[in-house]
Amino acid sequence: MTINRIAALAGGVLLLAGLAYASLFPADWQVRTGLHWLVEHFLIYFAITGLVCLAWPRPAYVAATLMTLAALLEALQGLTLDRVPDLATAISGASGVLVAAILFQLALSLRKRGRGGPESGQSARRAS
Repeated sequence: MTINRIAALAGGVLLLAGLAYASLFPADWQVRTGLHWLVEHFLIYFAITGLVCLAWPRPAYVAATLMTLAALLEALQGLTLDRVPDLATAISGASGVLVAAILFQLALSLRKRGRGGPESGQSARRAS
């Protein structure tokens, strides 16, 4: 594993730990960006997914894991005294994960195609 992948993984884990902490500590302690909370959830999960996909380029596995985590963190908010689980918020986080994973998969596909992978048609031209 290269230093860039380790750094990306560390960044993703730190963001994820921060997100879990922010999801479960008292609502009065929250610092808001001024954006709607659904947009905030989308953006943070988008960023986390991007970092984790840089470290572990398996977007489908990363997406499945983080979408499950988004739903789990939202459900765990029901155990706190001042929070209520919200389906729209869980869907917003999961959609941030899904969009980032799809874009990362697209980037991987385009990168393989640019390197002369089997999808590019270069192998067929060499054979003839």
